[in-house]
Amino acid sequence: MIELFKLMRNKRMFMLMIGFILFIAVIGFSLSDRKELTWPEKFIKDTSAYVQQWFYKPAGSIAGFFEDVSELRLLYEENEQLRITAAAYAREKVNYNFVQKENERLKEALSFTERQKQMYNYNYLIAQVVSVSNDANNRSMNINLGSKNGIKPNMAVTTIDGLIGLVDSVTPYTATVTPITELDESSPTFNSIAVTVMGREDRSFGILSSYNTETQRLLMTKIAEIDPMTVGDTVITSGLGNVYPRGLVIGRVETKQVGDFGLTYTATIDLAASFDHLTEVFVVEVPALEDVKE
Repeated sequence: MIELFKLMRNKRMFMLMIGFILFIAVIGFSLSDRKELTWPEKFIKDTSAYVQQWFYKPAGSIAGFFEDVSELRLLYEENEQLRITAAAYAREKVNYNFVQKENERLKEALSFTERQKQMYNYNYLIAQVVSVSNDANNRSMNINLGSKNGIKPNMAVTTIDGLIGLVDSVTPYTATVTPITELDESSPTFNSIAVTVMGREDRSFGILSSYNTETQRLLMTKIAEIDPMTVGDTVITSGLGNVYPRGLVIGRVETKQVGDFGLTYTATIDLAASFDHLTEVFVVEVPALEDVKE
């Protein structure tokens, strides 16, 4: 029994030595300068490469998946930032356009008032339109200036384009304006408007007596036969009658024709001012006679 164990132990030592010698030989053979691999090396290399590809592809796919997810998150964050920037730009653009238009409008208004002051020494009180009545029997508008601001009945109201109407009634903080589109000579409160033509103030004369709601034109009457008024002339207030101050633009002569009795002419006037979406108007304050004399 003891002999058997010794024999097995000797064989084990012998096999270990043989294996170690083969291992050294293989290593030496592998490290030698060879141009070609042996078939066992080729087999082992191909086998390991074939096995590795089954591990590499899933690992690469998984790594690519997480990389794509990371890139998608970055793209999402960039898109969110771009959306926020685009929205902010749109808001700023709207604000800029509004401020620009407001600036242009105020410049026009300032230019208008300065020009009028130089011509007629009028004072223009700017007012906001707070409401408009669409009542067929009482069309009017309310403004946010009243007696506390120096507003009085029969003051003319205009825009930078043309005459709007006349102040009808006044409270401490508001006033009601009757538009010139309510001109009606059959009305008990009728106030005709004496007018002339810009550039020919001493040779042209007429009376605005009514407004045609269908044609949306004013009717001018009592035009003399020798009056040089022609189509296209700009009609302005003449100042006669002591109601409307002189020099306020009303509109343009659109047609001129012989009157009913053939002795005078009549004309239709296209209004210069637009009554749609009125937001701001000017109340014309004429200096008192005492101030003019001074």
